[in-house]
Amino acid sequence: MDPRFKVAHREALIGVVLAIVHFIWWFGFAYGLGSKPVEEYSYIFGFPDWFFYSCIIGFVLVAITVIILAKYVLKDVSLEEEGDEQ
Repeated sequence: MDPRFKVAHREALIGVVLAIVHFIWWFGFAYGLGSKPVEEYSYIFGFPDWFFYSCIIGFVLVAITVIILAKYVLKDVSLEEEGDEQ
């Protein structure tokens, strides 16, 4: 098996796990804090707390995580066949 596939599968798994964790974060805050009556909402910077934590903070955390993963975990893999020469 080509070693590039092993790297690709590992990195695809990392991407899927990150997407699942982001969804759980979003769902937990959006439906956990957002399921109470509107009169009971608390606000952060003018946004309902459920929206602030699920959409704004969630996005910032996932963006930072993707930057860290791309810089330190994911590998640059050549797409050229091993026998190809330029």
